[in-house]
Amino acid sequence: MQKIKTWQADLGNGIYRNPILFADYSDPDAIRVGDTYYMTASSFNFTPGLPILVSKDLVNWELKNYAVKNLPGEVYSMPQHSKGVWAPSIRFHEGYFYIYYGMPDEGIYMVRAKDALGEWEEPVLVLPGKGLIDPCPVWDEDGRAYVIHAYAKSRIGFKSFLGIFEMSWDGSRALSEDHFIFDGTRTQVTIEGPKVYKRDGWYYIFAPAGGVKTGWQTVLRSRCVYGPYEEKIVMRQGDSPVNGPHQGALVDTPDGEEWFLHFQDRGAFGRIVHLQPARWKDGWCIIGREKDGRDWGEPYLFHKKPNLPPAPVCTLEASDSFEGERLNLMWQWLGNHREDFYSLTERPGCLRLFAK
Repeated sequence: MQKIKTWQADLGNGIYRNPILFADYSDPDAIRVGDTYYMTASSFNFTPGLPILVSKDLVNWELKNYAVKNLPGEVYSMPQHSKGVWAPSIRFHEGYFYIYYGMPDEGIYMVRAKDALGEWEEPVLVLPGKGLIDPCPVWDEDGRAYVIHAYAKSRIGFKSFLGIFEMSWDGSRALSEDHFIFDGTRTQVTIEGPKVYKRDGWYYIFAPAGGVKTGWQTVLRSRCVYGPYEEKIVMRQGDSPVNGPHQGALVDTPDGEEWFLHFQDRGAFGRIVHLQPARWKDGWCIIGREKDGRDWGEPYLFHKKPNLPPAPVCTLEASDSFEGERLNLMWQWLGNHREDFYSLTERPGCLRLFAK
């Protein structure tokens, strides 16, 4: 079977075009470990869940693994639209890859692995509760650890707040009650998806606000993890055609460049992933293109690639010859799955599905 080529972001001349992933990888988060970048994203009720994508240059990405095989609970043996895994955060801490994610009807979960491309441990429920979503862990220098997160109005009755609770150092359980650290109801409506970074003694929370299709990227900062927090909008649509540019990951390169991965809602195409340069000015991060008279950035459609060693140009897989014994990674099920749902061996070169 001839392989179908998908969107190619790398133009082959040192320039890339956005989006870097013209595919539905909603609410992306990413980290750098050594010379490799790892990305994950929301997977809702699709299984396997929590995709693991890998890149060497932030532009060319390959889907390599999943962190969760199936979702907990008999309810997920049937499709459960708008439920499941929401807005994960991926981090590397003391030799483990950690992913924290909210399931809006169950609570905040954690899954971890020594090797992001190997087997992940079984997920652990860190804090049960309806409406707890978008968690991000932070391990502090004083030996304490926290999770900062958002709230889903559809489950808990309110939104536009960020919350915090202390957790155990191994990241497996909550140690304190949950409480608010930021109220965005006046200036940052629908603030959610927080990503936490510590820099020069400041706690920075990168969080989208304003809604998925029309919102912006906000940054909060405080000298204390519990606040109070100052706030600043650091990226918005501006004069670009990229609506709702927000929610993603701040990453760096070994030589000190910084970049921000974010999504854009494109309707039927899903939430596609963009890459923007980031820089710091007067203690705040500005993302994307700056213009005279503005203290915030707007998205680039084209930009010079990050200053990283060249990587092979690649695109996401979009075709399958069904020549192996297991489905390739681009395939997911709408709900929990079993291996006896299908066969690639009963008729080699074909996918056979069994009604259950």
